[in-house]
Amino acid sequence: FVFKLTVAKQQDHFFQAAYLEERDAWVRDIKKAIHHIDGGQRFARKSTRKSIRLPETINLSALYLSMKDPEKGIKELKLEKDKRVFNHCFTGTCVIDWLVSSSSVRNRREGLLLASSLLTEGYLQPAGDTSKAAAEGLSDTPFLDLSDAYYYFPDSGFFCEGYSSDDDVVLKEEFRGTIVKQGCLLKQ
Repeated sequence: FVFKLTVAKQQDHFFQAAYLEERDAWVRDIKKAIHHIDGGQRFARKSTRKSIRLPETINLSALYLSMKDPEKGIKELKLEKDKRVFNHCFTGTCVIDWLVSSSSVRNRREGLLLASSLLTEGYLQPAGDTSKAAAEGLSDTPFLDLSDAYYYFPDSGFFCEGYSSDDDVVLKEEFRGTIVKQGCLLKQ
């Protein structure tokens, strides 16, 4: 899961991701930045909290831990779609239902904003073509409140069996780990 980035001064930078989905997300984001810069546009990652006016009282880390609670959190399931089996994941609808039922938000619209910020900040990851396309900006919101949009926790043990959308086959590989610092590249 290593890729190389060569900059204009012929310097090579190597990046190593923990798993396939993370590597693909990094490559996608770097390509997006290069596209903006090549087009003469300024590129800066905006803070999710500022861009969607997330109140200061909301602690995304604490909310993430509540969502992962084995008793009261979101239940991880084995879901099937397009001849692929997604293990340790859940639907966008489940996330919004949980946010509303736990009184984290007042309505589904607020839930969509909060879930989008969790996704943007890396507390949730898209699994499957529908949710990946939305996360890449091909939808009105990065997060989808749909029963066929799948998501997973980055340290959940998610794996997909079957044909992958990026022509890679991932068979029964489990990815586990602890988030050390959210949103940072830890290796160079």
